[in-house]
Amino acid sequence: KIKGKRKMMMINDPVILKLDYVSLAQENSYAGENRREFYKKTEIDSSRNSPRKLRSGRTGQRICGVSLEKERNKISLKTASGVLNSKIISEKNVETEMGKPKFNWREIPLIKELDINNLKIKILDKSNKELIGGVAVNIGNPHLIFFVNNLDLFNLEKIGPKLEKHEYFPEKCNVTLAKIINQESIKVKVWERSAGLTKACGTAACATAIAAERNGLVKKETNIKFEQGDLSISIDKENIVRMKGPVSNIEKIKINI
Repeated sequence: KIKGKRKMMMINDPVILKLDYVSLAQENSYAGENRREFYKKTEIDSSRNSPRKLRSGRTGQRICGVSLEKERNKISLKTASGVLNSKIISEKNVETEMGKPKFNWREIPLIKELDINNLKIKILDKSNKELIGGVAVNIGNPHLIFFVNNLDLFNLEKIGPKLEKHEYFPEKCNVTLAKIINQESIKVKVWERSAGLTKACGTAACATAIAAERNGLVKKETNIKFEQGDLSISIDKENIVRMKGPVSNIEKIKINI
């Protein structure tokens, strides 16, 4: 169990408890701090029963923030949105099969049938200049992506909370501002629902690549650039999305059980 200022995460998944190592990630709301550390199985008391994962607010993330490592190079992880298959491709690089994105308005979900490639949602930059757009997709969580010319012109900390709770998204949504650098690279800033600004979000990286490729802005293999690192996203012929990136220890945290 991890307790933070605005959230609590609890694990009870038998798949996790059978692992030799578990890595837990905690983002500090609004501060955007990410904390991740590996723990040996013997350090976690599997006799406790608790919910798999909880976040602040009424709606939790279906896929986010919990990563796993086993001594073998492959593992499958059950989540509320399905099974994720991962493999260790080098010492500190992991590739995860994220599955197929959902585009149907009921599956995202949206409150009604809309043009998911242009929701016609209005946002304002720092000089109150209006931008209308918004792409919706679900890849484990509902996502809302805006493609902008300059990330620095927008205050995501200000507009993120409003967009997260936009009336079109009954389960709320993650919000991404994305700048196309070229056909193989996108720079992003992300606001996670019920969490706030974050330095990295795997499903947001996937959703951004999907939205950009679907609208002809990038190729099927794209690098998503966050503030402190990159993720490589690929989409195959069957529309299956794979995410590849580095694993690193950031800061030790204490877990009281």
